Amino acid sequence: MSDHYSAKRLPVDPGQTGWLNIIEKVPSYPTLEQNISADWVIIGGGFTGLSAAKQLAYKGGSGLSIALLEASQIGAGPAGRNSGFMIDLPHALGGDSYVGDLSSDREQIRLNRIAQRFATDAAKEYQMPDHCVDKSGKINASVDYNGQHHNDIYAKQLDELGETYSMLSSDDMQAITGSQFYSGGLYTPGTILLQPAEYITRLARGVCQRKPQLQIFEHSPALSFTRVGKHWVIKTQHGSVTAEGIIIAANGHAESFGFYQNRLMHVFTYASMTRPLTASQQKMIGGDERWGITPSDPMGTTIRRINTPEGNRIVIRNGWSFDPSMQISPSRIENYVKSHRLSFNRRYPELHDVDFEYSWGGRLCLSRNTVPAFGWVDKNVISACCQNGLGTAQGTLAGMAAADLAMDRNTEVITYLTNHDAPSKLPPRVLSYIGANATIKIKEFRARKEM
Repeated sequence: MSDHYSAKRLPVDPGQTGWLNIIEKVPSYPTLEQNISADWVIIGGGFTGLSAAKQLAYKGGSGLSIALLEASQIGAGPAGRNSGFMIDLPHALGGDSYVGDLSSDREQIRLNRIAQRFATDAAKEYQMPDHCVDKSGKINASVDYNGQHHNDIYAKQLDELGETYSMLSSDDMQAITGSQFYSGGLYTPGTILLQPAEYITRLARGVCQRKPQLQIFEHSPALSFTRVGKHWVIKTQHGSVTAEGIIIAANGHAESFGFYQNRLMHVFTYASMTRPLTASQQKMIGGDERWGITPSDPMGTTIRRINTPEGNRIVIRNGWSFDPSMQISPSRIENYVKSHRLSFNRRYPELHDVDFEYSWGGRLCLSRNTVPAFGWVDKNVISACCQNGLGTAQGTLAGMAAADLAMDRNTEVITYLTNHDAPSKLPPRVLSYIGANATIKIKEFRARKEM
């Protein structure tokens, strides 16, 4: 514990996220340029921060004031850079498959569905369009025997869990995707496919319109917070907030303030989005207008086809890098775009002339032992961080739980998130960097047929 915490760096989000840029109208919020007071300050305006804000605003009463500080623009950070899968079933990214033990999987499914209900309730209340929160399920796709073996193992686990799924043939996959690339797939109906940036921006606007006790400030990164008596003073570049408590909803950026030192792994993933497909191009490949594929090997290529008022597009995501500095160069993205091009052309050779309109990198945070960084970290300071690559569902849960913890409420989500060991210590930074990136390359090589 300390009386003063200062950020040694600020978040950097490389490239232009297509999810945000294709939205026609995006609400904006002021920069904090004065000294104000609030009961609670939330640092971070992604899935976690906005879920916490909604929970506090709706359950804390009109007398509870909330200030949310977003370092950049709502929807421009990691929340608007993921692939938009809000998955109900086990989906651990850190291993060689998605499954774990049955008891923990059942608990995780139950909690993931709490997060999904939060999202679907918000979509209904704030009248979000169907493409924004689409409960259409997802496909775990395979390209060879090894991938099918992964899916067979997954299917056996789902049988034991009593969960519904369908096995898809290569013909089924072509009918859905318009591509001859896939040999088969495993379809599960419970996944919600989000337009992540649009969901986040509409969630922010919806809560603000209905609950005026919430104030959102964009381009207002928290630079430091200092204990002054019974309060915390959170300073930004041009203002400050004096508050009773703080919720840190900034995922791996929590380490920048000195929390969980050498316990969080900062990873980037990379994605590209095509320009809108023409009517003739859509007819050429056929398939469904909207779908989502995760690879049977977690290190393979994730792909979405989206259909929004801004056009029918394809989104490719593959490539991982471990970067403790939480910063990457523009040339890094350019290198991964080449990989995206190859992946796209392997699936759709007839669309080889379709350009990528947007390419970007997205930060995520993992712990070595796959646990969250959740709970009290100082007097009236709550960490709701480290979503282990599953920010849509786990971030939503962490935000809900942080708000309930702030209001002295006890819930099963709080019990779950606090019933873990602390994130494990990492090896020295140089060894972590070399070891993690070597492991990534080995796993990507093994998954090369799914890239």
